[in-house]
Amino acid sequence: MSLLDRITTVLPRGTAFVGAGTAVLGVASYVHLAAAGHSLAVGDMASFSVLWTVVFSIGLGLFFPVEQEVTRLVAGRVVRGEGVLPVLRRGAVLSLGLLALVLVPLALFARRLADVFFHGDTGLVLALGGAFAALAVAYVTRGVLAGLGCFRAYGTQLGLDGALRIVLSGALAVAGVRSTAAFAAVLTVAPLLAVLATLGPVLRGARPGPQADWRDLINHLGMLVGSTLLAQLLVNIAVISTKLIATDDDALVAALLSALVLARVPLFVFGAFQVSLLAGLSSAAAEGDTPGYRRLLLRALSVTAGLGVAGGIGAVALGPALLPTVFGAPDVLGAGDFAWLSLGTVLYMLAMVLGQALLTSGGARGQLTAWIVGTAVLVAVTLGPLQLRTRVELAYAAGSFAVATCMSLVLRARVSYRPVCS
Repeated sequence: MSLLDRITTVLPRGTAFVGAGTAVLGVASYVHLAAAGHSLAVGDMASFSVLWTVVFSIGLGLFFPVEQEVTRLVAGRVVRGEGVLPVLRRGAVLSLGLLALVLVPLALFARRLADVFFHGDTGLVLALGGAFAALAVAYVTRGVLAGLGCFRAYGTQLGLDGALRIVLSGALAVAGVRSTAAFAAVLTVAPLLAVLATLGPVLRGARPGPQADWRDLINHLGMLVGSTLLAQLLVNIAVISTKLIATDDDALVAALLSALVLARVPLFVFGAFQVSLLAGLSSAAAEGDTPGYRRLLLRALSVTAGLGVAGGIGAVALGPALLPTVFGAPDVLGAGDFAWLSLGTVLYMLAMVLGQALLTSGGARGQLTAWIVGTAVLVAVTLGPLQLRTRVELAYAAGSFAVATCMSLVLRARVSYRPVCS
């Protein structure tokens, strides 16, 4: 058996298609940040860093759970031979409702938010709302595609999103644009165009079927949103907490975002099989295939650990040199900083895999508890007596370790007393 065949048998079905799209989207993140870093002044880049962090923490925290629940319900209906259009409709209504919950406070407190985070630029608050709207639309369609097993279309949407970000941000940099809002607007335009380009498979696959019960969609959504918000908070909070604690240290804020993105290279690769992992675990649970469920989970954990370690070694070795040359970021971080950030990334990815297992085995409450414990550890370390830079980096690693440990204990207890797919 060739190496390619072995990898194919280890990873869930659909990983290759999603992986290709995720790779393009991952490269786009680096190009986008690099273009902004070389085009914007340090203070403007700090504002852009905060906006980027909020989009990919609160935005993902709110709307990615909708994708996960839609994926789970659609995958179950496919196994039963039922149409999925009712799930698409309910998922869209739910996502728009969550969007309204975000946009209203943004509108009411736009001036205050601009003063605290964006040096008074209310245009960035508007850009933030647009990015949230794009995520609300994108994650519903991705949930349907993943649940249907349309991983080629799913990967295409990711790839188009990434390609558009590369083209648009690159064009802004070449044109000499110095507007923070212009670089932020890319986060709205690119995903919306990608959704429009891949809407056909969503609509063709959404056949009429039995009415979807709201309880099926929202029964665990509150706990899932809470878990995902805390997860995104843990992985992104270093930038925001540094901004709040050291309001004048724009150099550290800008450098931390670029360093976190470099240290989280394995997360972009991890995303290539996270989606297909959820679909695979959901299908195994619906079929009652407990042995297959456990094999898939163990394989995912082993691949994730190896991926994280390999990425961490590269980040520690190359990260300090890449920050100023590639991203145009201030040269204020060293190999030790990248070591802590990389360790946190490995532990965070393992927690994400275990969280998928808890979600598909009915352990949403245990998942939320683990993220609460991890967040408490993160806050305690962040408020500790160490140097600020060390505090926020150590908090990321310590919080991730606490989450992974708690999830392991909860999952072990569930497996000990009843089948995983019960």
